Amino acid sequence: MFDRIAGGYDRMNSVMTAGMHHRWRARAADLARVGPGDRVLDVATGTGDLAVELERRVGPGGEVVGTDFSETMLELARRKAPGIRFEPGNALELPYADGEFTAATVGFGARNFSDLPRGLSEMARVTRPGGRVVVLEITTPQRPPLSVFFSMWFDRVVPAMGRLAGSPDAYEYLPSSVRRFPGPHELAGELAGAGLEHVTYVLTAGGIIAIHAGTVPARP
Repeated sequence: MFDRIAGGYDRMNSVMTAGMHHRWRARAADLARVGPGDRVLDVATGTGDLAVELERRVGPGGEVVGTDFSETMLELARRKAPGIRFEPGNALELPYADGEFTAATVGFGARNFSDLPRGLSEMARVTRPGGRVVVLEITTPQRPPLSVFFSMWFDRVVPAMGRLAGSPDAYEYLPSSVRRFPGPHELAGELAGAGLEHVTYVLTAGGIIAIHAGTVPARP
């Protein structure tokens, strides 16, 4: 499915979010607290937009690695950002050593993990002690009027746009994946369960977007 929608993925993201998704990714990159010379992993990188934000922060002396299971998405990411290392990988079995990265991020991909606790644990495993794990995701607002708008937009408008784009199954999957994903408080608990400490989250876009961050503790 992700290979099929890759060609129109960036365009649909911009249409669905009125271009705001770049600002949300920038906020997530800020919460990763990385700087010049750091080495960062972006999991489920897709076409690489969050990896690009991270690259701006680590500079030429650092390194960003983007990994995804969709080779077609990775091909587009490589064209967009040839200076970033994009490689195939399974988020549930990351092919990296313990503590290899200063931080690990995932933007709009954690709800696609078939085993969320395992995926978060893998991100924590490959991050060094004191480093950050950051999760950027869509969340379901609970209070009207935004909850009413959100339901109409994701349950009706987004699938209709998907049909026009020729990918009805993918954009029917999107709202269903958001509905079954843990809410902000529950996701914070999942991050703590993965061994992270000082877990916090911020809600933005009126409560439609949640950005969680936690710190990898010192290992005994």
